[in-house]
Amino acid sequence: MTTRWLTDEEQRAWRAYIAATHLLEDAIDRQLQQDAGMPHLYYSILANLSEAPDRSLRMTDLAAKSKITRSRLTYAVTRLEKDGLVSRRDCDWDKRSSFASLTDEGMAVLERTAPGHVQTVRSLLFDQLTPEQVGQLEEIFTGVVRALESDEERPTPEDVPWRRRSSGSGPCPGTS
Repeated sequence: MTTRWLTDEEQRAWRAYIAATHLLEDAIDRQLQQDAGMPHLYYSILANLSEAPDRSLRMTDLAAKSKITRSRLTYAVTRLEKDGLVSRRDCDWDKRSSFASLTDEGMAVLERTAPGHVQTVRSLLFDQLTPEQVGQLEEIFTGVVRALESDEERPTPEDVPWRRRSSGSGPCPGTS
C-alpha cells in the first residue's frame, strides 16, 4: 500500500488545526478551573445531564454523548458525585446499568458558570469567524464526526479499547 502523504497545504492546515484545538481547550480549561474549579470534561458532563429528560442519563449513554470511555466517565462522575453535583442510582431493571443525574447543586454550578464559558468560547472562536465561516466550520466538523463515528461502527481486526462501542444504549425498560 502506498502512503498518501499530506500536501504542503494539508500539512499547514493540519498543524493550524492542532495548534488551535490545543490552545482553545487549554483556554477553556483555565476559565472553567477559575470559575468552577473543574476541567472542561466535567463541565461537559454536567451540560449533557442538564439537557437530558429529568436531568438524568444512563452511564453508557452519557459516556457516548461525552465521547469518552465508560471507565473515564466513572472516574469523573465519582468526583462530581463527591462534590454533590451529580448523583448516581442503579437501574431497577438492568443490574449492569446505572444512571447519573444532575443535582440541584450541580445545576446551580452550571448556571453560574455558563455565562463565562460561553463568553470564552465566543471571544476565542466565534468572534474570529464570519457567519459564512461558522457555517463552514459546522459543515466540516459534522463531516469529520460522521466519518469517525461510522469508522467506529465497522468491525476492526484489533481490539482497541478506545474504539469499542458500548452495548445496550437505550433507556432502561420501565424507567422514565
